[in-house]
Amino acid sequence: MGSGNHLPVAASGHGVLGVVVSADVDMERRTIDLRIAGQSYRVVSSSPADELKRLAEAVEAKLGEIAPRAKTQPQTMLLAAMALAHEVESERGRRETLERRTRDLLRRVLVRIDDALEPFDEGDAGPGE
Repeated sequence: MGSGNHLPVAASGHGVLGVVVSADVDMERRTIDLRIAGQSYRVVSSSPADELKRLAEAVEAKLGEIAPRAKTQPQTMLLAAMALAHEVESERGRRETLERRTRDLLRRVLVRIDDALEPFDEGDAGPGE
């Protein structure tokens, strides 16, 4: 989610659900109605409603990929959750690899810059230094 501090947790399609884990204790909590696979969910969250609706649409899209014409069962929801979790892990791995490669490249560039500047540093030294 956008700010990274909010995590709505839902367990059932009936009634109000949702627990918000947030680093910001003062954030205003509100009730947001979401619809996923024909089921209504009422979530209590401090996350923006448009963000939660966008995430619900992503879940809906993943459900459509997994079982395009099937009636959504709890197992289908579980498969969608697992597929989304797999995508998150894959992206996290790619990001960590990219960060590592970027750090290594930056270190090599800094070494080359230091090596290139070394003759100038030696030239600045006064006699006897």
